[in-house]
Amino acid sequence: MKGVDEKLAPMIAEVLSRNAGEGEFHQAVQEVLDSLTRVIAKRPDYLNDALLERICEPERQIIFRVPWIDDKGQVQVNRGFRVQFNSALGPYKGGIRFHPSVTLGTIKFLGFEQTFKNALTGMPIGGGKGGSDFNPRGRSNGEIMRFCQSFMTELHRHLGEYTDVPAGDIGVGGREIGYMFGQYKRLTNRYEAGVLTGKALVYGGSRARTEATGYGAVYFVERMLQSRGDSVEGKRVVVSGSGNVAIYTIEKIREFGGIVVACSDSNGFVVDEAGIDLDLVKDIKEVRRARIAEYAEIKKSARYVERGHGSIWDVPCQIAMPSATQNELTDKGARSLVANGVLVVGEGANMPSTPEAVRVFKEAGVLFAPGKAANAGGVATSALEMQQNASRDSWTFEQTETRLASIMRNIHDTCAQTAEEYGEPGDYVLGANIAGFVRVAEAMRALGVI
Repeated sequence: MKGVDEKLAPMIAEVLSRNAGEGEFHQAVQEVLDSLTRVIAKRPDYLNDALLERICEPERQIIFRVPWIDDKGQVQVNRGFRVQFNSALGPYKGGIRFHPSVTLGTIKFLGFEQTFKNALTGMPIGGGKGGSDFNPRGRSNGEIMRFCQSFMTELHRHLGEYTDVPAGDIGVGGREIGYMFGQYKRLTNRYEAGVLTGKALVYGGSRARTEATGYGAVYFVERMLQSRGDSVEGKRVVVSGSGNVAIYTIEKIREFGGIVVACSDSNGFVVDEAGIDLDLVKDIKEVRRARIAEYAEIKKSARYVERGHGSIWDVPCQIAMPSATQNELTDKGARSLVANGVLVVGEGANMPSTPEAVRVFKEAGVLFAPGKAANAGGVATSALEMQQNASRDSWTFEQTETRLASIMRNIHDTCAQTAEEYGEPGDYVLGANIAGFVRVAEAMRALGVI
């Protein structure tokens, strides 16, 4: 293995140097390439034709100005991004994120991860990601509409159902998708339903798309436990976040008989030993768009802990589902979870656990489901939405969820079988990285050096 590592090291150094200052992208690349030493040992031909270098370099990076007018009549300027990372398996596919933390490095890391995540689904979709440093919090509907229209005015020229198909992400839900789709339709004079996913049902959306990422993560975790003769039923669960992914993770855990005792937002977290009241969380976050602290003001069985005064990962649980944002779960949180008896960690967000945290879980024998596998249900259902749009069809919720459950079971089994094949049974990080890489790499080799 030492020789293989030496072969990869110069290439890794070149990728890091070429993308200086993009820490999250460095982290994502390092994590995938570290898993490939075993692959290269078996298939040294993957080092030919700069295949690894090409797989780490986006096919296209688009950065653009987004000017818009706020409610006071003042002109505001944000920056927009779309990284079209890899189209070897199909049109670029990946969400759009509106958040002040968004940078080119953020979008590149997300697009890189998306490439392998999409490959794991088995669907014909490539990898991409987009977004802006626009902060939708506190903005009126009119301001958000004007921003979305300006954003799409530039982005539309790079999209198409056979080219690039965005969806939602943090800060981009059904409302924002609707405004962007409307502007795309206006600019192109085409009703190209398959150009965006996450649409409302009334204009071409798919049932179960809203629930898909959270539901899919729980299906994956349940499959992991089943492979050990166990289940989610009766387990005590902590879910970070209180957005779309967290809400529907909580919903599916309850259906499987688990008890969610804590959830959070960027200001702090609530603990409710009676079990989180999901209807109340939905009202606070989806209807009133308020802070999770209000939960404890209404539910006397709950307590609220402000950010900086404690960690949600200190709450004892058997299953932890980090479902908020990248690098939220550090080695300190991981050690706390292990000390309190956690059995399974399932990533609902994209790369929410730091490399140090992942090492803590691995050393402790905790079952760990990486985001590129566990949260692939969202993009898988987006691909199902594209399928429905292409055939001018609409499936029932039950049909779509049945397909989602089947896809997530297949992803689990692929990761587990690949890890076993490469000598690390139970290592889902290794299995996901290798399985995703091999599918993308084989398609790239078939297409030639392009």
